[in-house]
Formats: sequence, C-alpha cells, structure tokens
Amino acid sequence: MTAFPLTWLYAPGDRPPVVAKALTSGADIVVVDLEDAVAPDRKAYARAATAELLAELPPVPVHVRVNALDSPWAGQDLAAVAPAHGLCALRLPKITSPAEVVRIAQHAVPTGLPLYALLETALGVEQAYTVATAHPSLRGIALGETDLRADLGVPDDAGLDWSRSRVILAARAAGLPPPAQSVHPDVRDLEGLAASCAHGRALGFLGRAAIHPRQLPVIERAFLPTEEEIEQAETIVKAAAAEPGAQALPDGRFIDTAVVAAAQRILSLARRR
Repeated sequence: MTAFPLTWLYAPGDRPPVVAKALTSGADIVVVDLEDAVAPDRKAYARAATAELLAELPPVPVHVRVNALDSPWAGQDLAAVAPAHGLCALRLPKITSPAEVVRIAQHAVPTGLPLYALLETALGVEQAYTVATAHPSLRGIALGETDLRADLGVPDDAGLDWSRSRVILAARAAGLPPPAQSVHPDVRDLEGLAASCAHGRALGFLGRAAIHPRQLPVIERAFLPTEEEIEQAETIVKAAAAEPGAQALPDGRFIDTAVVAAAQRILSLARRR
C-alpha cells in the first residue's frame, strides 16, 4: 500500500462483479462493505463472498467494513473475514467509545490486525481523541457523514465543519495519519466533488472515500500538491539544507523546522505522480 493513500473505493460485498471491477479501478484501497450497502437478507451471502475473495491475496489492499458492533451480524462478520489471508484492515462503523475498539482488538480479531474507527454520531465525535488513542491496532479514524448529518439534524455541509475539524485534530493529536474525507454521495456531480475535496483539503483531510470509480481521478487531483506547491516546497527544503535553522527567504517568507517538515511531506506526496 502506498504511504499516502488518497482514494478509498467502497464496493458492496454482495456484488462480487462490482468488487472485481473495484480491484482494477486504480483505487489505493478497496473497502468491501458488509454494512450499509447490503440488505439484511443479503448479509450472509455478502459475508461468504467476501471471505472467498480474501482467501487469496487481492491485487490491491482490501479493507472490510463490518456491520455495527451492536448488530446481529457483526460477530459473524468478524469470524468470517478477520482471519482471512487477504485482509489488510477492518473498518468498524458507528464507534462511540474506546472500549468498543479495545474489545475488538483484544478478543475478536488476530493480534495486530489494523483497525479503523468510523465516527458517525455526536457521541462518537465527542469521543474522537479517546477512540483514536484506544489501542495500538487502531490505525485511523474517520467520519461517517451521512449518519452524523441525520443525528445532528444538519441540512447542509457547512454544519459539519466543526465535527470534521474535531476528528482531524483528534487523529493528529493521537499520532494517526490525517483522516480521509467522507464520501460525496452524488456520483455524477464531479464539479461538486472537486469543490468539496478542495474544502476538505483546506480543513486538513488527506484523500477521500469514493463510491464510484469515476470519482477517483477527481479525488486524486484534488489532494495531490500543485506544481506551485511543489516548487515552493523544493525552495524551502533547498534553503534549509544550505542554512539549517530558522531563516527568512529572499521573498520574505519565514521558515523554521515545522515549515521544512511540511515541505518535505509535500514532496513525498508529490512522488505519487
């Protein structure tokens, strides 16, 4: 897996042909969904099909989103897919407390299997930092914005910005990577997706979940550094190498250790091109 995954493509676990296409879509990570995308009468089939897929090593990293931990299906999901050879990580929906993460990490999955917690309620967002620091197996947190919007009664995106920032700050404070942005639900609205990604990047997200392959190039373009950003980062790194310590560049910009580290991250991300 790339050190900087930018695209996380969801595919319904009960539709193996769609999962197969997702695996060849160019997404950095494919998330096989056993939860929201699968009707109750299709849960068993989705679980079995996903376990069969993961019996071999897929061509790209595969995560599985299991059903909510308080649902009647979560235990069966974990038993079927957690030991699979081809599974890279589990995504745990509707997490509201660190105890839920600890319980899964210690008792329900192989030791060290990477876990990602999805925060989809007001309570989950309030617990963001304690969840993010719950267990060493937890490798990331993210928002589930559809459920959160319903929980908060928020009519538009602007009402979610505080929650987004809360989760981004919690992840970084816990030493986790910046979260990926939640899905843009209109797969035809690529202009809206691009604008939303630009806003998300400005808040501190890195990459985004998608629900259709056509969204992937838009997301990648939005989160990769621009040529101007790359040029500025190269100037900063070159200046720091020539004269260590805080300094002012000829154009007046002040740089110090933190600015240099940010520039180095930009250049590392640019190597994906």
